[in-house]
Amino acid sequence: MRSAALLPLLFVPLACLQQCPASAPATERTLAGQADAGLPAAEKLTLSLHERLVDGGIEAVELQPHNRTPIEPTRELEVSANVPLHNYRIRLFDEADRAMVSDDVAESSDQRLDYRISLHESLKPGHRYTLVLDAQSGSAVSDPQGVAQPDRRLELQVSGDREKAPPPRKPGPKKRRRR
Repeated sequence: MRSAALLPLLFVPLACLQQCPASAPATERTLAGQADAGLPAAEKLTLSLHERLVDGGIEAVELQPHNRTPIEPTRELEVSANVPLHNYRIRLFDEADRAMVSDDVAESSDQRLDYRISLHESLKPGHRYTLVLDAQSGSAVSDPQGVAQPDRRLELQVSGDREKAPPPRKPGPKKRRRR
């Protein structure tokens, strides 16, 4: 009997959320508020990627958002964002969705974010990796104005052929047991 009396209370918050203007996503409210207040519009987040080549040079990587982005086998990647970010993390995952071991350095200014990933091992030729930008804690990455920015996933394909696995070892002759 008690649970039947509390049942209408469960639907009140849901009905309020559907009717309340405060339930609009924070990014839409923030952007609308900035436009009304005459503040500059929030800049859309764009990422760029550079790789350090074996000869020591740095080369820009042309990002392909809907396909795997081809890169060279490297030990160092640089990710740049056109706006500084708060509450973010950038990670590189291998094909088995394991985070790659790396030493990372973030350099942030008023205009941009530069993030360098120094891997302990080179990326393996022919393998796929995923570069992920997501929230460190909470629900969203934000820019300096507090506007939520979407998470990003970038699929990478290392050029070259996969190394073939070594052939299985042939079992040696069985040793006789002495009694």
